[in-house]
Amino acid sequence: MDNLKLNKQLSGIAGEYYVAAELSRRGYLAAITLRNSDGVDILVSNLDGDKLISIQVKSTQNKRKWILSKKTETEYSEKKYFVFVNIPADINMPPEYIIVHSKVLANHIYIGHRTWLSEPGRNGKKRNDSNVRQFDPRYFKPEELLTWDDLIKVIEN
Repeated sequence: MDNLKLNKQLSGIAGEYYVAAELSRRGYLAAITLRNSDGVDILVSNLDGDKLISIQVKSTQNKRKWILSKKTETEYSEKKYFVFVNIPADINMPPEYIIVHSKVLANHIYIGHRTWLSEPGRNGKKRNDSNVRQFDPRYFKPEELLTWDDLIKVIEN
């Protein structure tokens, strides 16, 4: 059993624990919030507890696109980051992490969605607006995507 398909709930839980583990192994406290904590999945601090950031985790399996909601465009802060986790079906492969500051993500989602709306849809018809948004890392510049080391520097500053 080298390949395993996870349901949405297990994928989400696994993603949060993967992110918490990555931060813990780098020497930081990573507290996973309760499942109904809207917008914050993990609170991260240094060991002294005087530097804090929040992380929202979005997980998927075997694809590099994540579904978001309209509120991603407006719910951002200097201390909030998104970590997108792609969990391979092959359990012998490590997860892929893509880290983005919430403000950078909000800007991209806002502009990208409006661009999509302005373009013709199927058969040249006008597209209907919805609350669904999508994160696709291909549309981001390399300097807009962070590494674990970048995130650690943020916590320390």
